Amino acid sequence: MNLNNPTIDQERLKDKTKLVLKVNYVSSGIAILFGLACYFFLNITEIIPHTLIGFGVINLINTFAFNAHKNLELTFTTSSIIAVISAFIIILYSGGINSSFIFILPLIVFAGYVTTRKYGQIYLNLIFLFIIAIYSQSIPDFTFTYNVIPQESQNVFSLFSVLFSIYLLGNVFGKNLLRTHHNLYRTKSALVKELNEKETLLQEVHHRVKNNLQTVSSLLSLQSRAIEDQKTKELIKATQNRVISMSMVHEMLYMRSDISKIEYKSYVQELSEFLIKSIKGIENKIKLDIDIPNIKLGIDTAIPLGLLINETITNSLKYGFCDEDQGEIHIALKKDPNKDYVLNIGDNGIGFPETVDFKNTKSLGLKLIHNLTRQLRGSVTRDNSKKGTNYVIRFQEIDKEFSAI
Repeated sequence: MNLNNPTIDQERLKDKTKLVLKVNYVSSGIAILFGLACYFFLNITEIIPHTLIGFGVINLINTFAFNAHKNLELTFTTSSIIAVISAFIIILYSGGINSSFIFILPLIVFAGYVTTRKYGQIYLNLIFLFIIAIYSQSIPDFTFTYNVIPQESQNVFSLFSVLFSIYLLGNVFGKNLLRTHHNLYRTKSALVKELNEKETLLQEVHHRVKNNLQTVSSLLSLQSRAIEDQKTKELIKATQNRVISMSMVHEMLYMRSDISKIEYKSYVQELSEFLIKSIKGIENKIKLDIDIPNIKLGIDTAIPLGLLINETITNSLKYGFCDEDQGEIHIALKKDPNKDYVLNIGDNGIGFPETVDFKNTKSLGLKLIHNLTRQLRGSVTRDNSKKGTNYVIRFQEIDKEFSAI
């Protein structure tokens, strides 16, 4: 069952937009308040308060700009770049690798993964490099920064930094991600319910189509009883078999959990056995050889291919074998490397002259074989290297709706 639905994608984008914008507004507001607190209450007058306030103002402008361009990726990327640069500067000038503000860096990585895995990976690698650069400032020979936080304000600054990180993680990221997950779960549950209802309805459609086709078959059978002309009876019988071959497809789709494709070997086995018993009787000497791996085909391919197999087997049973002769019908289906299917089908009967062109013949059965092959976007050739009548049919799986022949 495929749950990749435009409705879910729209919900994801909507929730992601809300999350990014709320994170931007909250982080900008807290950063500005944090910067003012550093300047007026913690006696931090260099670099850090200016960086915090600058980040807050620029990020607010970037967030307001989203209302004009509606490009969430641009807004997020700009905010992330500003946040990484600002955090890097603050950490360098608040104790380096020992700075409590360093907890902000994992939040930036987390925000990247919330947006997309690609961004999360980019920011993860970038933060690794930044942490190494920050650590280098603890090495005397590489130091070019200094701690601008007064000794008496360091504990309070650490407290504010940790509270800032925890607030963003819990109240902004955690709460909104939980709400987003809950909304997506409800949307997914509704879609699963809707899909189950549609599958049930589609199964019922296949069941009704099968019943209708069986009714048509029964009407043809009743009609044939009132006809004395043998040729006309045979024509009606052939039409009845064609209807049954289509009915079997719908019956198998109805009986199975996967209503989009049928296991073709069981279908061919059932169809072939039915045709042999229908034309040659229950006590017959016809051997059936089927070589089909685990191949599943959709209804748009299964029906025309089933009709093609029906015509080939019918021709073999009617013209390839005499009433008392033993015979063999072989059917092999495989998928070749270029994704086309190859059907080898035929018999070891008496065959028909090579001069007969099945494309232009007056025989309805041979015409149907040719036309059905064209419908499957394929080609049909006779295999004259074997005894009897044998065909090699190459075709493609059809994705569009079944069209009339």
